[in-house]
Amino acid sequence: MAFCDYCGREHNVGFISTRLAGTDGVSLEVDKWVTVLEKLGFTSYFFAGELDTPPEVSFLVDKAHFKHPAIKDIYLNSFGVRYRKRFITTEIQDIKREIKDNLYKFVEKFKIDLLVPQNSLTIPLNIPLGIAITEFIAEIGINTIAHHHDFYWERDRFKTNGVWDYLNMAFPPHLPSIQHVVINSSADNQLSLRTGISPTLIPNVMDFENPPPPPDDYTSDVRHALGIEDDTLFILQPTRIVQRKGIEHAIELVHRIGMKAKLVISHASGDEGYDYECRVKDYSELLKVDTLFVSDIIGEERGVTKDGQKIYTLQDVYPHADLVTYPSTVEGFGNAFLEAIYFHKPIVVNTYAIYTMDIKPKGFKVIELDGYVTYESIEKTKKVLTDADYRRKMVDTNYEIARTYYSYKTLQQKLKNLLMDCMGCPEIANRHNGDNSQ
Repeated sequence: MAFCDYCGREHNVGFISTRLAGTDGVSLEVDKWVTVLEKLGFTSYFFAGELDTPPEVSFLVDKAHFKHPAIKDIYLNSFGVRYRKRFITTEIQDIKREIKDNLYKFVEKFKIDLLVPQNSLTIPLNIPLGIAITEFIAEIGINTIAHHHDFYWERDRFKTNGVWDYLNMAFPPHLPSIQHVVINSSADNQLSLRTGISPTLIPNVMDFENPPPPPDDYTSDVRHALGIEDDTLFILQPTRIVQRKGIEHAIELVHRIGMKAKLVISHASGDEGYDYECRVKDYSELLKVDTLFVSDIIGEERGVTKDGQKIYTLQDVYPHADLVTYPSTVEGFGNAFLEAIYFHKPIVVNTYAIYTMDIKPKGFKVIELDGYVTYESIEKTKKVLTDADYRRKMVDTNYEIARTYYSYKTLQQKLKNLLMDCMGCPEIANRHNGDNSQ
């Protein structure tokens, strides 16, 4: 338990989400926020429908998960329709009360004095959860930092719905005790225009003050396990197989550089269907690109498959790649971009909107695709893969830029300012500034 030297109170933060487990973008960013908040004197606790956090700091509520059958039923009867049926309203209200009762228990059990809802007041996959959090905050006025990753108005599937009243109420709510955080400037602009809320922009980050450790013995056979010969280029697509990832561009690029190479896709399709995966496989065969689908041996933790194969983490795989492809058409920010920079890998990037607005102006040196593969991008890719000095200067420059703009230090400073605003404790602002005066 952490206590503030200035006010003498415990500093306990409660993270709330539908799921805080695995390697999805929200869960990864929560881990980073937890690390930084610990440096600022906070103890973290977790409320969600799925958790991989230690039991002693966890509060599991099944119906907080967006995959719970009752929540999925509400979702299916709320979107793609113009009106909702009365039984859906009743179901939303009943589950909302159940979740809100658990929020009271969570805050009381762990003596929470700061809430951090993670995307649960942003994307309406679990409508009762969002309403419960909103009403709970309105009822007790608890200090809250709502961290928003992707809003419903950014996704076509939410635009036709029968729950406009709930979306306007809780996704996100406009309450005096809530400080809002967004991850890109487009979200900043749209949130202000649509709701009158003035958010703080805090981009996704990585620990650029501490470079990745060198590969250990466990990862020495990564290329062999993937079936990549020594004379073959290892090109990594570190994403799920979903349409907005633009994997066709990576396949075309590998085909057109005319070099012996294998394209490795790290993750499976997930819960968005398999039609696009079939498309990727067909396109690879059409262009005669050796594309490997290896989600069975790349997992969240090291281990062994049922048939005895080693399982590697994505962090195990990155150091062995020669090039990273990231030709997404839409991203809320771009964690894979930062990961490639962190592991000193050259990267191919499609100029998706947030990259163009927020990331590119920082001066990163990358291979750009403006919606399609060009002769210029092909020649630059060849140069990066064959000219070691050129490649080294590129990745070193990128790392230094990222350390300036996307490090834990950046996150810590922005969180200190937010905490000072919402909690009013000078000790938080002074912590790690060399000023411990009272």
